[in-house]
Amino acid sequence: MRWCFTLQVKTNRLDEYTRRHAAVWPEMLDALRAAGWRNYSLWLREDGLLVGVVEADDLAAAQRAMDATAVNGRWQAEMAEFMDTGGRAPDRSMQVLREVFHLD
Repeated sequence: MRWCFTLQVKTNRLDEYTRRHAAVWPEMLDALRAAGWRNYSLWLREDGLLVGVVEADDLAAAQRAMDATAVNGRWQAEMAEFMDTGGRAPDRSMQVLREVFHLD
């Protein structure tokens, strides 16, 4: 199953957010893979709109698996300063979009 979601990055933090994602911690990458995240990518617009696309058999289960890792807590704490989430953790603020068309 493929999932798409949005988040909002603070416009004054776009460059640093991009730099951080150019060097995601190897431990975080390993945790995502182990939790069932596949073919995961993020797209960032100049106004801070972040669009993510990920494949996972069960997104909720993949999120719970990440919750069980120490590295995810550290990563979310660091990423929180970049996001407009109303004080919620970034990984709990994702707005999942409903797919209405797919050309395969």
